[in-house]
Amino acid sequence: MHTAITPKILYFGTPVVLISTRNEDSSPNLAPMSSVWWLNQSCMLGMSGRSKTVENLLREGQGVLNLPSADLVGAVDQLALTTGRDPVPDYKEKIGYRYEADKFGIAGLTPLPADLVNAPLVAECPIQLEAYVKQVHAFDEEHGTIKAIEMSIARVHIDEYLLVPGTENYIDPERWNPLIMSFCEFFGLSGKLHHSRLEAAFYGLPRNRQAQEIKV
Repeated sequence: MHTAITPKILYFGTPVVLISTRNEDSSPNLAPMSSVWWLNQSCMLGMSGRSKTVENLLREGQGVLNLPSADLVGAVDQLALTTGRDPVPDYKEKIGYRYEADKFGIAGLTPLPADLVNAPLVAECPIQLEAYVKQVHAFDEEHGTIKAIEMSIARVHIDEYLLVPGTENYIDPERWNPLIMSFCEFFGLSGKLHHSRLEAAFYGLPRNRQAQEIKV
């Protein structure tokens, strides 16, 4: 039987992307996100217009979309609740964000020069997409805080392991095990992988504890 509810978030599960961009002082920034979808040679990102990453994308017009596999969940979680914006905006500070200048360092990830864009590749990610900003759309027109950013993919770097044997341009879906975020928790194709620090920030309490308190 179905019931009508008002969920706190609608986040049914999409791949995690580590977006690398350049700050105004040319230092690299790295940010995890997971509101993304692809079509042909383009993808659409849904992000807060107040984020440092969006600021960098709009100024530079380019970046790299690095797709981590499920085994990188620990590194990705190190980036949770960090921001490249200093000082930390009040709305982020209230839910536990902190400023971090060296995002690659705290995650234990390695920056590599890209071929076409000015942002670095993440060496450990098996898929790296160099991309240019094509269009920016207002998504949340009432509040004006969410941007839908259309990115045009200019170059695709793939770990050779992911290719169908004997081919050059076909990715084997049975070898690709993406890291997925669903309702602020990390999953792989085989099930839940790792607790995420984002849960407490966005839900207020761990979901199990919330459920117990509601029952009481």
